Amino acid sequence: MPTAPGPSAPQLARLLTGWRGEGTSARALAERIGVLLEDGRLAAGRRLPAERVLAAELGVSRTTVTAAYGLLRERGRLVSVQGSGSALALPDAPRGSSGSAPAVADLSNAIPPAWPALPGYVAAAAARLPEVLDAARLDYQGLLELREGLAARYTDRGLPTGPDRILVTSGAQHGIGLVLHALLRRADRLVVDVPSYPHALDACRAAGARIVPLAMPDARPDVDEWERVLARTRPEFAYLMPDFHNPTGSTLDEEERRRILRAAAAAGTVLIVDETTAELAIDPGEPHPPFAALAVGTGAHVVTVGSVGKTVWHGLRIGWIRADPRTVAAIAAARPARDLGTPVLDQLVVAALLPDVRRVLADRAVQLRATRAAVLERLGVDLPDWRAPVPAGGLSIWAGLPEPRSSLLVPAAAAVGVRIVAGPRFGVDGAFERNLRIPIGGAPGPTAAAVGLLAEAWRGMGAHHPVQEAFAPVL
Repeated sequence: MPTAPGPSAPQLARLLTGWRGEGTSARALAERIGVLLEDGRLAAGRRLPAERVLAAELGVSRTTVTAAYGLLRERGRLVSVQGSGSALALPDAPRGSSGSAPAVADLSNAIPPAWPALPGYVAAAAARLPEVLDAARLDYQGLLELREGLAARYTDRGLPTGPDRILVTSGAQHGIGLVLHALLRRADRLVVDVPSYPHALDACRAAGARIVPLAMPDARPDVDEWERVLARTRPEFAYLMPDFHNPTGSTLDEEERRRILRAAAAAGTVLIVDETTAELAIDPGEPHPPFAALAVGTGAHVVTVGSVGKTVWHGLRIGWIRADPRTVAAIAAARPARDLGTPVLDQLVVAALLPDVRRVLADRAVQLRATRAAVLERLGVDLPDWRAPVPAGGLSIWAGLPEPRSSLLVPAAAAVGVRIVAGPRFGVDGAFERNLRIPIGGAPGPTAAAVGLLAEAWRGMGAHHPVQEAFAPVL
């Protein structure tokens, strides 16, 4: 098994803040490391600190750490590698961190099921495949037909766009990675609201960005702080989700958007705007135009990322980047170092589907509205002391817990068959132990039933050993 250096003992200790739960210290330590591994805060293949070093950092006996590592080995989460120490590993099948059976309800992913009419568009695209089989070159920008359709969609929404401003990607996450690969230099500063989309944070770290986290009071962007930080630090980049933010569900109003654009223009900051959830409105109302529509004439540099993963189906790996032609050309030129283009059949499927995207969005709104209502009702009955804001759109509810015990809830939920992701996965350096993202992308009945099991797990935890949060600094 190939291994790589993992966190230092001080770094791991910070991630383990408040790890002491109910039961023995060794079991509590093993469960918390398992949670960190399962939700991505620790990566498989990374080495853990030596037992003696970690014990000294945590202020426990070496015997405790040795026993915890032993429990992790029994559960398939730690392997001994000759000459390399102990490395983290993910078992072949997902299991709860306490060794429980695989989860019967998954609340870890905020993704909806495939749009029911999708197979018809797949069949239509497959019938057209012979038209493109004779392509004589690799295409780094995407099929012209699809780029024209995406450009027309932007134009219809209030942002005049031509196909030369579109680059097709293999999903939004891929698009974020391409933008960072082409434009960001290692150690460039990047401002981001926290909490935020975990995989976007991962991509920023992997690209070598120096992340500047901005807290979100009341789960909304602090635009005053955005203006202060951009003016003071003049960061090279910023990442934001202005519509139905993941995970909080918040949306910027028009004046807030204009203020961020003015501040970014003055600071010379490139805004990477993630609009993957922008059209997932649940409540009726006039939608905002694309964020970049307000940038015209401001001098702000906006690069927009979108996809069909949250609207049509997560298995249809088609996304896009919308930017000025020069930036699109630069990203396309840098792309071959990472990949050689987007699957053509998937592009044909989305090109066929775009004329009917309003049907997709209308169907999604009906489903999300029903699941949101079912989840909120269940939370009100079973967990009345949890704070449950009502999102106007998006795919999740950012619930507030009465005690900072989100990470401790993960193994407790796994024991009753529910898979969740702890709140700190959406932040930086351990914050958000008082929060939990509850997805609403699934069917109402099963999702509400999963919340009922979650309530059972919460009540079964008792009222001991709350986690002490470690809050990230705001620069």
